[in-house]
Amino acid sequence: MLQQPMKEKLCALRLQGMIEALEHQERDEATRELNFVDRLAPLVDQQWNWRQNQALTRRVLAARLRGAACVENISFALYPGVRARVTSPAG
Repeated sequence: MLQQPMKEKLCALRLQGMIEALEHQERDEATRELNFVDRLAPLVDQQWNWRQNQALTRRVLAARLRGAACVENISFALYPGVRARVTSPAG
């Protein structure tokens, strides 16, 4: 089990993604057989992804978007020239 003092230090360093990855590695028997670098790489990847997801979540919340949007719902009625460029095949 992840030692509590180490977990507290990782929390203080704001490495929540790494804590989650370490806990996952502890539950996985195959991971225990890997060398140090092979175990460290997924921890770093998990921390990187965790931070990127947190940043994306903050930006989406800050944008205050109204509902879900998709390209198919864009109205080109006011801009017919834009529609012609978007729908014509690239040549």
